[in-house]
Parts: sequence; C-alpha cells; structure tokens
Amino acid sequence: MTPPLLTLRDIALTFGGTPLLTGAELFVQDRDRLCLVGRNGSGKSTLLKIAAGLVEADSGERMIKPDVTVRYLEQEPDFSGHATIRDYVAAGLTLGDEEYRIDYMLTELGLTGAEHPAKLSGGEARRAALARVMAPEPDILLMDEPTNHLDLPVIDWLERELKSTRSAVVLISHDRRFLENITSRTIWLDRGKTRDLNQGFGAFEEWRDTVLEQEEMEQHKLDRKIVREEHWVTYGVTARRKRNVRRMKELGDLRAQRRETVKVQGGVKLAASESGQSGKLVIEAEHLAKSYGEREIVKDFSIRIQRGDRIGFAGPNGAGKTTLLKMLIGALEPDSGSIRIGTNLEIITLDQKRDSLKPETRLMDALTGGRGDMVSVGGQQRHVMSYLKDFLFQPEQARSQVSALSGGERGRLALAIALAQPSNLMVLDEPTNDLDLETLDLLQEMIAAYDGTVLLVSHDRDFLDRTVTATIAPEGDGTWRVWPGGYTDMMRQKREMPVREAPATDKTADKPKPDMASAAPQPHKKAKLSYKDQYALDTLPTELEKLQQEIAAYEKVLADANLFMKDPDKFKKATAALEAAQASLAEKEERWLELEMMRESLEG
Repeated sequence: MTPPLLTLRDIALTFGGTPLLTGAELFVQDRDRLCLVGRNGSGKSTLLKIAAGLVEADSGERMIKPDVTVRYLEQEPDFSGHATIRDYVAAGLTLGDEEYRIDYMLTELGLTGAEHPAKLSGGEARRAALARVMAPEPDILLMDEPTNHLDLPVIDWLERELKSTRSAVVLISHDRRFLENITSRTIWLDRGKTRDLNQGFGAFEEWRDTVLEQEEMEQHKLDRKIVREEHWVTYGVTARRKRNVRRMKELGDLRAQRRETVKVQGGVKLAASESGQSGKLVIEAEHLAKSYGEREIVKDFSIRIQRGDRIGFAGPNGAGKTTLLKMLIGALEPDSGSIRIGTNLEIITLDQKRDSLKPETRLMDALTGGRGDMVSVGGQQRHVMSYLKDFLFQPEQARSQVSALSGGERGRLALAIALAQPSNLMVLDEPTNDLDLETLDLLQEMIAAYDGTVLLVSHDRDFLDRTVTATIAPEGDGTWRVWPGGYTDMMRQKREMPVREAPATDKTADKPKPDMASAAPQPHKKAKLSYKDQYALDTLPTELEKLQQEIAAYEKVLADANLFMKDPDKFKKATAALEAAQASLAEKEERWLELEMMRESLEG
C-alpha cells in the first residue's frame, strides 16, 4: 500500500482544561472518500483544522507528503479584503493552477463573479466558498458542512462533482443521504478518540450501535468483577486478606479503570410543549397568487391542511418556499386568493437564519427574556440551568453570550427556545442546519410524536423522507404542486409520470370543423384497476396492520436490556425477525401507496 497523503497520529488537544482530543488519528489515502462523524462538540471541526494545518495540537504527529495540496472549506468563510466574489475565488489559486477553473466553477454554481461579498445570501456565500476550494483541484479537499444553505439542485451537482474529482475528500456533514451517496470510509470521533470503519456512512449507524452495545457489556462485566472482589474484601478471612496484597492492588486497579472509563455523552431531550388541540381544519388556501415585480412567485395555488398533517416544502433557493409558507400562516398577504386559518391555533416558528438569537444576549436571557433564572416550559416553571442541560449545554455556558456558540449550539438553543412555547402548529424553516445526526434523529422522533401540525422547509432529503406525509414543490413559472409522501416519493412519482406525446397530424384538417356541441367529448367506459391490483389494494391494509403488530411484539421482546446476556439465540432471532418485518412493512406500504395513487388517477 502506498503511504497516505496525510497522516494524523495520536493527536491530543485540551481546551480550557477539558481534554477534547486524546489520541485521535486520521489517514487520508489518494482519492479517498471518507466522512468524519461524531456528536456536536466532539472535536470534528477542530480535527479537520489540525489536518488543514490551521490549528496546532498539544501533542501528536501531522505528516503530509511533499507537494500535496490541501484546501479547507470552513463553515463560515471570511470574505474580507475582496471586492468581488471572483477576486475571492481567484485568491484560492496558486502557481500552476488553471485559471479557467474559476469561471467554470462560478458558472456551475450559478454565480457571475461580480457579486459583492457583503451582499451575499447564505446559499450564495456557501457556493462561493465551494468555488474557491474546488477550483484548484487540490490533492485533498477538507469540507466542513458543505451542504449547509445549499438547495437540492446544487447538492445534486456537488455529489456528482465530488464523485468524479481526482481529489481525496474528507467530509463533515449532517446530511445522511449526501454521506451515503459519496463516502467509502467512515471515521468516528467519539470521546476524544477515532475509530475507522472501512465502509461508507450507510453502514456506520448499525456498526456504531454494535460497538456501544459491546462497551456496555464490558462495563457490566467489570462492575460484576468489582462486586465479587469487594465481597471477598468484606467477608474473606482477615489474615488471608491482609497477606494478599496483590489481590487488594488488583481491586484498586479495577476501581481506577471504572473511574477512568469515559461515558458516552448524553442525548438531547427534545419534547415540544403542546397546547390544546386546534380545530380539525388548520389552513385552507384557495387560488393564492403572489408576484414581485413581473416575476410570479406563486400562481393559483390551493391546499387544505388538516390537524396532524406533516407538510414539507422542497425546491431551489429563491423559488419562493418561505414566501408561500408565510402566506399560508397569515404572515404575508397574497396578491389575490383567500386564506382561511383554523380555530385555536398556537404557532411556534424556527427561522433558518436564527434571527431571533442576538449575538450579545446571554443564553439564559435568550430563554427567559431577561426575567430571572426560571423559564416557562409548556406552562411549567423550570430552572434555566436544568432546561439548558436537556440540550447538552454546560451550567457555565448559561451566562455566555450567543456569539460564543458554535453553529450546532446555536441550532440547539433556537430549538430550546421554540420548544418551550406551547403550540399546536410548528413551522420549521431549515431546522436541520448544523445539528448532529443524533439530534436529528431525536428531532425526527419529536415531530412524529407531536400531536399538532407541522410545516417544514428543508433541503435534507433524508429528513424529509423520515418526517413528512406530503411535499410541496415548485413546477416553474409560479406553479406549485402537492405530492404525497416525502422527497423520494415525489421524485419517483415525477419519473413515473407519462410523457405527453405530440398530437398526431390531423388528416381531416381540410374538412369542415364540427360545431362545439358535436365536438364535446363523448362518455367512455371508465378505466379500472385490474382484479389483481384491486385485490392487493383491498387486502394490503390488513397485512400492514398485522406487520405493525408483529414489529411491536418484537420490539417489546428486545426492550429487555439483559436479553443478549440471558439468551443470545433468542436475541439474534428476534433482531432478524424485526428487521425482516420492518423491510416487509416498508415494501408493502410503498406498494399500497402506488396502488392508491393509480386508483385516484383512474377515477379522477
């Protein structure tokens, strides 16, 4: 095997007296496609900066092969000192780099190069930063959250570009689908150390869970061994106990081992503060239209949203997702059309720019409004320190300013503020930005358990698939369409839509045209599902219900934390049966959805 392009070995780093990295390692081979994953605050961005040579570790080795070029995409790029975006991108080139790549990257990313850095939107700033690091075609690309603020078309382009680039790529990202589509190796940074999985992100979560289960079993064995030794110390023969210095020392070593075991970081506790139920009708919109100048943003859009719906909004930046969302909740007047808002609605909103978070505000004041140290959560009073702990903030951070927080911490604080307010309609605009994968899992579970209605804008394809029951997307020229299911369902339905054929040449064009009455369409026999499809449509709901009951039964069996220790065979069989039932359920649900859509198409 050829030597790595870049090597980090036994990296250690301490911040403020707390060890952040304690033996982390990273090896980057030629044309690698690897992701660096871990909890927010685990040190991923710091390790990437050490790899880029921007931060120096307290100890350890950083080795890079001669003449290897590295480019680093930071989360918040610095545009100072550049008059235009083209100047900013050009400054990333060095001797020997091809200048034509500047215009190529700017064009591909939808930028002219004449834009002023101070006037960029979040998406434009991210695209400019991508152009700067990708134009030189370096040997190693280090990318920290490259998909943040990007819309789906640009994410699709970035995936294709990274798959074809000659550069080795190291990614930090919260976008599951993006990581699954690109990576072939996974580095897990956990409690200061790294573990290397020689597979892409798609295999990571199952592997991680297995590792943590094994750790838990080893910890349990250690605890039982300590109990046995302590029993010997307490009840053993006194003279023998005094003579057996070696055994007493071993007991001390076991206790020290337990003390030094680094516990897995706790999870965020997400729970929405729900108010009373809204009316069954939440929002009814008819023939909405909105234009800015000559550009139609929304044209003749109608929808009826009922209690419990989960509606996703997907589409390119600038298409008008936020505009349409604001009209639906009554925050923006349409040019024409009508909006009917249901009764007893209590709305909470989470904006994508986190504008409600003022940089100079302390964390506790952001939660309490500057009124003491108690925060009202769902009508109940809680101490602000306790509530911040639910979102993984340390007590000493309560008096820190918002400006000191990382992107992920700002995201968690915005969630904490929003979820403390009672609601039955949750409006989330890009809630996934900067959140780690574990927090995204919990946010998904919270949305699933929420009794109210959810309106969600996101460019995260996987998150949309996991949370929404319908997706609203632009069709062009101000037209918007509602698709059943998540993002993947929408794309599949688009692919399966029949292509309209050009009308055949009318050989009777020279004949007199019939009047409108005789030209009216004649009634025809209504198309129907085949017997096989109709039978499947009728029987699938019962099969789905049975599968859901089976899954619940297997989950109940596996809920026993000691099952693996007591009966490994039963544990393996139950796990395999659960996976099979879940796969069957997903397959049958998709088949039922296809048949239901087919039926609606034939009847409508």
